[in-house]
Formats: sequence, structure tokens, C-alpha cells
Amino acid sequence: MPHNRPRHPSAIPEVAWDARLKEMNETWKGGIACLGVAVFFMMTIGIIYWQVVDQPNKNWILRGSTSGLIWERKAHFLLLQTLKGEKNLLEINMRSFQDAEAPFVKNLCGLNKTEFCYTWDATADLKIFLESSFSSDTECYSINWTSQHCQVKLKDCFSMANISWYGGASVRNQRWPLNNVNMEAQPFIISSLTQTPNGYGSVLERYFLGSTGVTITIASDVPISLSVERNKHFCLESIPSISKAFLQYTVCVSPNITSAHQEVGSQLSRQRQRLPNIDLLRLPVWKYHGTVETAAKMERGIRSFFNKLQRHNFGEGLIMLNEPSTSLLSSKDHTYLPVMRRRLHMLRRVMDLSLLKTLKLSITFSPYANIKSELFQKSLQEGKEHFWLSHHSESGEYSAPLLTKWKSQFSVRLNVTNQAAVFWYMDRVKLLEQRMGAESSHLPLFVQMSPLQSDWSYAGLKGIIPSVLHYSLLGYNFFIPDAIGGTLANELLTDEELYIRWLQIVTFLPVMSFSTPPWVCCNNWVLNLTRHYINKHLDFVVPLLVKYSKEWLSLGYPVFRPVWWLSPTESVSFTIDDEFLIGDEVLVAPVTEQGQSQRDIFLPMEGQKWMDTNNGQVFDGGTFIKNYSVTLVDVPVFVRTS
Repeated sequence: MPHNRPRHPSAIPEVAWDARLKEMNETWKGGIACLGVAVFFMMTIGIIYWQVVDQPNKNWILRGSTSGLIWERKAHFLLLQTLKGEKNLLEINMRSFQDAEAPFVKNLCGLNKTEFCYTWDATADLKIFLESSFSSDTECYSINWTSQHCQVKLKDCFSMANISWYGGASVRNQRWPLNNVNMEAQPFIISSLTQTPNGYGSVLERYFLGSTGVTITIASDVPISLSVERNKHFCLESIPSISKAFLQYTVCVSPNITSAHQEVGSQLSRQRQRLPNIDLLRLPVWKYHGTVETAAKMERGIRSFFNKLQRHNFGEGLIMLNEPSTSLLSSKDHTYLPVMRRRLHMLRRVMDLSLLKTLKLSITFSPYANIKSELFQKSLQEGKEHFWLSHHSESGEYSAPLLTKWKSQFSVRLNVTNQAAVFWYMDRVKLLEQRMGAESSHLPLFVQMSPLQSDWSYAGLKGIIPSVLHYSLLGYNFFIPDAIGGTLANELLTDEELYIRWLQIVTFLPVMSFSTPPWVCCNNWVLNLTRHYINKHLDFVVPLLVKYSKEWLSLGYPVFRPVWWLSPTESVSFTIDDEFLIGDEVLVAPVTEQGQSQRDIFLPMEGQKWMDTNNGQVFDGGTFIKNYSVTLVDVPVFVRTS
């Protein structure tokens, strides 16, 4: 048998080996566990450090094809930038949570690349939608804030750093651009600048245009407050209420400021645009300041005033009657009898108004009536007290008209929600129109500019061109400027230089309006100058206005245009407030400084030629003419040549 050698016993007992292996496994496991805890701790520290210290200050939240929105965490800004070159177009300061720590925002709308959603705890919800309602060159972002509870005040501010802003509302000291305006926060609604000098005026749109090619259009159904801090920003703010607050607006971006307004601003009016009665363009307006004691005295005064106009060879014009004069005419004799009983021959018992039928008269109505007026007294006699805004008794047996102040007099206001009251009121207007024999259908369609001071400030002459540009930009191309020399002080003008420089500006506007007759304020040579500029308005300006009003109808472009309209990339053009264009072909550069006999003039549109109508000299566009000489009787006007 073969011999089987016994195996040598192991030097390490098996029991001892297994025990030591187990000990080593436990040690390794403990080490690995400690290492895992350390790694986890370091990762936690890293995440916290990233969130608190090293988190990116900016992150893209929405991108279009040419632009995008960036959230800047520390400054609470939304930045609108171009994708190419990352040029800043707009900076929006989100002030709804000024004291809160703003996190690194993450889109809660999921993978939808055209929407962004986020919620700040206990503050507000933000939703942004990328829209494409215009041409391929224009992108729009609809920004919608909703508060989490009624105590939250939503507020967004739009920076004026490196951007000039236009639009919004007319103000007492109109400026162009509005960067130079200061306005305290107040409801963004229309008010009378005569009664509320620090409010917003009658030409108001929820539309703002920026020089970087951006527009801001505010939702029409959301109440807002607006404030402007000079050269810093303007702010939209929700109105306090017992319910949740909303702030909704749309930001659009186009290649430049002109194309932005052509795309967005030209579509502000949702209704079909119509021209007013353009016959008014051809009629200088003369304000009548005569006595209003009796209708007979007023008739003689109007006839005498008309004869003076003819004697000084001012030809055909429109004589404007103020409210007291209009009220006197409308309150006489059978004005308030039922419609079926009204006959013109009945009017002869008071005065022979047929003497006025050969004149062109403008009448002025308002929904207010002085409590001492015959109109109000007659309404009470006829049981029409409910035609005025009234307090009704609990039993409903009677109404007590509510008193207010209108032009410093206790008055009542027509209840325009009462259809019978409106018909009664309009009935008076129609009857008086028949009695006067003058068309008045144009009046509601020509906007009367606010009264100005009789001086050289922005509350006076210097504010005319900024107001013209503001009105026309917002679609109000047909307006009646305040009368030459200003009417806020309600005094006759005596400054001859101010009269002439004011006359030269309004020559190129839709209507030439006079309050102080030139034979009262000035020497005889100024009467000849006045006739010269009235003829220039008829022969040169009116055809231009008719031409470009047709373009306004078809395209929505303003008739009166800022110089940046033709030089949208020239930053120097954004702040020029003493020149304006009529269409694309005529540039007017009046003198707006007292005692000035020369001025600098910017001619827009590089590569274009402009001819001086005073001497026939031709200049290059895109350049400044320095120290252009201007005599008192001249106004610089340039015509674009082919």
C-alpha cells in the first residue's frame, strides 16, 4: 500500500485565524463608515457653502431666440439681456421682498422652456411667459405677480441707468425723456393738472418706451400706483386692498427704439382710428374774453371782436367761447323745453342770434354746473335733481345733489350713468350747435392741452415740444395747444419776445390758438409777422399734417416725431427736447431760451441730406450744426432731400 504522509499542521490555528479576520473586517468596516461620514459631512459643508457663499450670483431663467431673462440673486434684479454679446437692455428691481433672502431660483414649471414659475414663501408667486405675438424681430415676456396674502405689496422698479424712457402720462412740467421727472407714488389715473398740479394729466397710457428698444405695457384691468424718481427709476406698485394683490405687465424687446414703437406702441389703440374734422387745422382759434353779463352784451362783444380780426386782415378764424359764455347762450329762453317744442324762431324773444350764425364759433361744455346757474336751478324746477350725482333718501322719495368744487365754485356734476341725464345734456349741446351754425363734431376729437405758464420754463414755453412729442407718441396727434403766451395766469401777455417765439412753435402744430390778440401785446410789425406765420401754417404745415395723418391711420406712426425716430442708435438723440420732426421729411428747431440768438441743431439720419429752408444750404445728417444763427423773426426749419 502506498504510504500516505500526514499533512503538516498549520502554523496558525484555524480558530485564531477566523477570529482575527473578523476583527480586521470590523476595523475596516468602522474605518469605511467613518470615511463615509466624513465624506458626507464634507459634501454637506460644500453644499451649504455653495448655497450661502459660492452660489452663482446670476442664473438664466428664460431664454428666447435673441434675448433672455437673468435672475440676480443678491440685488433682487431681473435683467433682460441679448443672448449675443449679453448686452443689458433692462434692469427690473423686484422690491416685493426687499428684506428677504432671495434663493437660487428654480423653474417650477418643469421642462416648459417658454414659461417660468416660482414661489417665494409667504410672499408672492411669479409667472413669466414668453410670447410671440409680434414679428420675428420682437420678443415679449408677460410678467405676472400674485401676492400670497393681502398684506403683501407688490412693487417693481425699472432702472433709468443707461436708458431713456418715454410714454406714461402727461405732467405739469412735461419733460422729454421722463428721466427728468419727479413724481410721488399715486394712483396711475387721469386728473386735471389745473386742479391737481402734482397729478397725472389727461393724456395717459399704460405704455412706456425705452431707448434700448424695450417697451413695457401694463395690464389695463389691474389698478396700479406709479412713482418716478429723477434719473433713478420709475416704479409700478399694487394698490392696497382687502384681497390679494396683482401686478401684470408685458416687456417686449426689439432691435431699436423706433422698431419697438412701430411694433408695440403703434397698436395701443384697439379701436379703428378715425380722423377728426381736419377743417380745424386751417382755422386759427381766437379766444373771446368779453363780458358775459347778458346774452345781448355778449353778442355785441363777439361781433366787435370779429370786426377787429377783419380790420387787421386775419381772415377767417374760429372764435372760442369759454364755459360761462357757452352756459349763458344755452340757458336762455327755451333751451330746456321738451325737444318736440323747440323751434329756432322762439329764440328771438331774447336776442337775435342770427347775427352770430355767420361766424364760426367753438363752444365749451363740461359735466359740471354752478349751483347758481340757470341750468341747475331749472333742473330743480323740472324735478331733474337726480340728473346730478346725488344722495338718495332711504325711502327713495327725494335726491339731494352732491356738492363739489369746479373752478373754485360750488357745483354739481352730471350723473353720466343716468341715460336720461346724458340725453338731456347732449340735447342742450345739439340745440346750441344749431343756434350757432358752427360745426362742433370735431371738438371731442381734438385734445385740449393743459394751460401753461407765461414764461420760458418747462411749465411754460419750454414744455411745449416735450408735450407735443408725448401726445403724438401715444397716438394723440390732433390737439389744440395752449394759446400763444400761456393762459394759466389768465392774464394778457405783454412779453413781445415770448409771444414771437411761442408763435413760431405753434405754427408747426395742428392748431394755432390765440388768447392775447397781437394788437394788444405787441407793436405793429408783430401783427405782420403773425399774419406771415398763419399763412405759413396754411400753405406749408397743413399739407404735411394731412399727408402724415394718413400714415397714422394706416400704420399708427406718430405725426410729430422725436429726432431719434430717424437715428434710433444715436444716444445723443435720446435727450433732445427742443427739436421735432413732422413725418420723416421736415425738422423744426425753434428757439426756446430767452434772449437766444443762436443754438446747436442736431440733424438725424447719417447718410441723409438736409436743406435749410431759410438759406438753401445743405447739411449732412447725423451731425450737429454748432452755433446756428437765429434772428427773432426766424425759426430754423430743415427739409430732407433725396
